[in-house]
Amino acid sequence: MAEDHNGMVIYLRQEGRNIGLLNKINAYALQDKGLNTIEANHQLGFAADERTYEMVTFILNHFGIKKIKLLTNNPSKINSIENVEIVERIPIIIEPNKYNEDYLHVKRDEMGHML
Repeated sequence: MAEDHNGMVIYLRQEGRNIGLLNKINAYALQDKGLNTIEANHQLGFAADERTYEMVTFILNHFGIKKIKLLTNNPSKINSIENVEIVERIPIIIEPNKYNEDYLHVKRDEMGHML
């Protein structure tokens, strides 16, 4: 008997790690001056990542979803999901290049992302 597989994408409007688009642009300007993504957020008065994920658990529970495969490299997302079994974490693989290499290092080394 074949299993029934359905997909769901949950998009939370938390632009720029929930600092908003205008502040994300300001953070980019600070990054252009040499700050990394975390330092830029701190300079603007924000935490490294202002996002929260409790809404994801609410949505999954609302639809009666008990098991998921989660596409993420972010341990905060994994740790935030309650009452739902994560049967598989599917990494998001991005080849480093000269434009994103430093950013990916910060995400891995300072934010704990599994890269």
